[in-house]
This record gives sequence, C-alpha cells and structure tokens, in this order.
Amino acid sequence: MEERVELSPEQEARRIEAVRRYDILDTPPDGAFDRIAALAARLFDVPVATVTIVDTDRVWFKAAYGLAEVTQIGRDPGLSTSAILTDGPLVVPDTLQDPLARAHTLVTGPTRARFYAAAPITTRDGHRLGTVDVMDTEPRRITSGQAGALADLAALVMDELELRLSALRMLRVERELVVVEHAARERAERDRAEIAAYASTLQRTLLPPALPEVPGLEAACHYTTASVRDVGGDFYDVFPLGAGRWAFFLGDVSGRGAPAAALTSLIRYTLRSTALLEPDPHAVLRALNSALLADSADGSRFCTLIFGTLVPNPAGGFVITLTGGGHLPAYHLHPTRRDGLFQALARAEPVNLPGGMLVGALHQADFTTRTVQLLPGQALFLYSDGLIEGRTSRGARFGERGLAAHLTHHAATNCALGAAAIIGDLTTLLASFPTGPADDVALLALSAASQTPATAPSGASGTAHTSVPLPDPHST
Repeated sequence: MEERVELSPEQEARRIEAVRRYDILDTPPDGAFDRIAALAARLFDVPVATVTIVDTDRVWFKAAYGLAEVTQIGRDPGLSTSAILTDGPLVVPDTLQDPLARAHTLVTGPTRARFYAAAPITTRDGHRLGTVDVMDTEPRRITSGQAGALADLAALVMDELELRLSALRMLRVERELVVVEHAARERAERDRAEIAAYASTLQRTLLPPALPEVPGLEAACHYTTASVRDVGGDFYDVFPLGAGRWAFFLGDVSGRGAPAAALTSLIRYTLRSTALLEPDPHAVLRALNSALLADSADGSRFCTLIFGTLVPNPAGGFVITLTGGGHLPAYHLHPTRRDGLFQALARAEPVNLPGGMLVGALHQADFTTRTVQLLPGQALFLYSDGLIEGRTSRGARFGERGLAAHLTHHAATNCALGAAAIIGDLTTLLASFPTGPADDVALLALSAASQTPATAPSGASGTAHTSVPLPDPHST
C-alpha cells in the first residue's frame, strides 16, 4: 500500500488550480469516461467502478459504474481523498480493518464497500486531480499487475482530459475566428498560425512522444500530416506488455479533424488496456471491433489496423505475431546474405494478411493472424496509404510497386538493416515529392540487432512528427 502524504495548504491550492484548469467539474456525462469506468469494472470483476475529481469540499463523480444516481460525496478521508495523497495505486483489502476507510460513507452506507483500490489521475506537472476507483462488497486482494492496469486506466483518463482541454481550446479559437473574420490579413495570418499550433498540439497528444527502448531492437517512426490546420487520422504506438513482451500497432481512422481525434483516442486506450490482459492479438482486435461498434452502431467509425506483439527469440531476433484489420501489408526486409558460395539476394517481402476486415464496420468482422521470424539484421516496416499515394517528380503515383522496389534497393545496399536508416531514407523520399503527401503519412520500422542477444544493445528508438503545409490558395 502506498504511503499517504498530506498536502500543505499551498500544495492543495495549486492542485485545485489544476482541477479548475481542465474545466471538468459538473460537466454532463461523457461516453469516454463512462467506458473507462465500465472497463475497470469488467477488468477487476467488481460491481462498482468510478472516475472521480476531488474538489475543495467534495468528491465529484465524472463516471460512476454501479452507483445509481450518485453524483458526489463529501471529502471524507479513507477512499478517494486519501488516494490523491499517494504517488501510486492505493489498495485497501478490507475497509473495515482500515482506521480511515471504515468510517467512510461508501463503507457505512448502501454501497457497503469492503474492498477498495484506486489510482490517482496525475497531470504532467504532478498534480493529482482525482482517481479511478474499483470497489467490491467482499474483502479481496489484487496482484501487482492488476495495480499496474489500474494505473494505466488512470493515465487513460488523463489522456482524455488533455484531449478534451485541447479540443476546448481549439473550439474557442474557431469561435474567435468567426467574430474576427473581417479583420486585417495580418491578424488573420496570426490566427491561422494559432490554429495550426493547436492542431499540432492535439495531434501530438494522439502520438507517442518517443518510442520505448526494447532490448535488442531498434525502433523508429515518422508522421507527416497533409495539413497543418487539421488533425490527421493516422496513428501508431509501441508499448510494453510485461514479462519481456511488447506490442505495437499502426493504422488509419475514418475521417479527419476532431471526430478523427476522438476516434484515435478511443482506439489507443482500448488497444493498450486490452492488450495488457489479453495475450492473443486476434482477441485484442475483436475487443476493439466491439468497442468501436458500441461507440457507433451504424459502423461509421472504423479504422484499418495492423496490431502485433514482439517476443525475444533465444536464438536471436524476435518472434512477431501480426493481426491485420483491412490495412496495407507490412514489409519484411531481408539484407543480402552470403554463406560460403551461397548468396541470398536482398528482398522486401510483403507480409500479406488476406481476409482481414475493417475494424469497427461489422459485428461479425474476421481478422487474420500471421507469425514472422525477425532474425538479426532484418527489419519490419509498417506504413499508411499516404506514402504510396504520393506523386513522384515525374508526376506518377508512387504506389506499392514503387515502395517495394525502393525497400528492396535499400535492403540490397545495407548488410544490416536499421530502423532509423529505413525511416530516414523514406523521409528523404517524401521530401522529394514536389506537391508533398496527398494524405497523412505514418511510418514505423522495427529492426533486430545484428549482435547475439548476449551482446545486443539495450535498445534504440527514434521519433519524428512533421507537419507539411498545403499550398495557400489565397497567396499570389
């Protein structure tokens, strides 16, 4: 159990200031937070789960699963009020044995909470706004892995709050633009630059700021948006699953702008939270398919996606399991290999996942799974369709054939394929397209270190998020 440390009056005042900054108190129900509370209840198999914000004199429920018509309670110590005084998850196996919790209204009242666990919702500057809580009517214990999953759910709430805050700021800016549309060109230019900055900020909240280090693996990525004034629909991520396993994904959502941003946020936290508990990538995509259909019953909110898991191979490299949902094939890059008189030529082999259907379009969607051995010196490359839809200097569409030829040439001229070099080569290619990309471009490369596992580097990653402006039709 985490130690509870009381906040000084000055610290509490700064915490309340942070609560006010997100403008969340007393707002109407929101499906994103309701889904997180429901997901917490299912993951822990408990009757009650909540998302709370701790105000000056009350604990307000932004989402309450299993608590009918309860919107707030007093700031009694023992549960949420105590949980925001900890850096990590607070677990009370038996509330009647806790001197603070046993007098709490949720313990003595109709809820009869005998077990309580919570993780604080913490801002980037360290302020704990509230908690994600789970409660049961019987005493119980949870594992460290479950405590970590609860902390991940609290982090998802924080991501949603940041996304909501960015959207509110963008909305305010757009309203200001309507009022000042008749203003001078110089003022309009400043406003457009401000919109671009907000769009860029919102876009960054939907992409990982950096890729994690995976022992024996080099990972690199790149993102280019076709418009600096709108939020794109491409996304990717790499994250740990524990026990030496890792997960990654790359995809493209339907639409653009704020709806695409909300859909991307839903996809990311659903994939991350589900993959922590479900080892089968096929089952992870089925769960995402159900979540998207629940969010939009007419199948209008969907995505294409490749989801994969990485497991180190004791003989070197990695075993990769890929599951496809209607996305373009990945590429498995093999460098030129010489073994005595025998020589294997370099190649870029498409990893086809035929039959994989769009995620979120149909209730009976089926997905395709395939295993790939990523040997030392080899690489795996994933991309979105903006790359192949670009036009070369000759005006021709780059296309899948052009990409396959380009990757094969890269493999032929490099005896060991590195993720950063692959991404660097392709970003140089993108910069050579005269009109820029016609659509957003997301790139993700993973390469296995050439050394044996005993001497392999601890890992390397690279991240690039780039905005490419479209030509201004009003310029002369």
